[in-house]
Amino acid sequence: MSMGWFEALVLGLVQGLTEFLPISSSAHLRITAAFAGWDDPGAAFTAVTQIGTELAVILYFSKKIGRILAVWWRSIYRPEWRHHPDARLGWLIIVGSLPIVVLGLLFQDAIDSAFRDLRLTATTLIVFGILLLIADRVGRQYRTLDQLTVPHGIGYGFAQAMALIPGVSRSGGTVTAGLFLGYTRAEAAEYAFLLALPAVFGSGLYKLTDIGGENSPEWGPTILATLVAFGVGYLVIAWLMNYIKTKSYVPFVIYRIALGVLLIVLVATGALDPNAGPAM
Repeated sequence: MSMGWFEALVLGLVQGLTEFLPISSSAHLRITAAFAGWDDPGAAFTAVTQIGTELAVILYFSKKIGRILAVWWRSIYRPEWRHHPDARLGWLIIVGSLPIVVLGLLFQDAIDSAFRDLRLTATTLIVFGILLLIADRVGRQYRTLDQLTVPHGIGYGFAQAMALIPGVSRSGGTVTAGLFLGYTRAEAAEYAFLLALPAVFGSGLYKLTDIGGENSPEWGPTILATLVAFGVGYLVIAWLMNYIKTKSYVPFVIYRIALGVLLIVLVATGALDPNAGPAM
């Protein structure tokens, strides 16, 4: 697949802007390419550029991640550390990552093909936007990550796994689950970002061998997009973590529904091919 440098720059910006907002970065990469008349960048490109945004997570939460890793490591050989909140969080990140690993392998072919249909993307944008709105309104928002349990960690994990379908949103799906479980917006978002680390790095590394292949962009543009996604993603994390302390997710819900409806109209009128770029 041929991808120009400008195309890579734009898609890197899109990835960085949308990865942490509850609006689905994979959907926006797919939609941006369709609107611009470019080839679908594909699941491999999406997975690899997400490495850039997850590096931004590591930088932003570096102190917390370092503390979790240190205490988690101690808990392996020192039983008295196993009930420490940071050790428990480390173990629950591992547990919560299992659903997306299993489902990602089971549905690998669909992820690369059927799941990228714009009609499915439009539907998930709308449906999961409504679910986010309900969770934001009815969630009691009193729990912190110190109260995270194994069932809650698995619930978060299955919510994250839904993001294998473009339009769901990794952060949006996970935050929605967290809000339904009673966690505050900030705590749910923080866990969503931390939980994504193993899954995204695993997926990105797994897909590295596909870059440069027949249906994937070349290495140069992919690296550029990944670096751009890293820089922009860091700024978005900083903004979002401050925003959700006092604001709701309603603006993102409105945006998701409007974009989903627009996609449905464009596909229904023939302006967009649901499986490619603009109809000719």
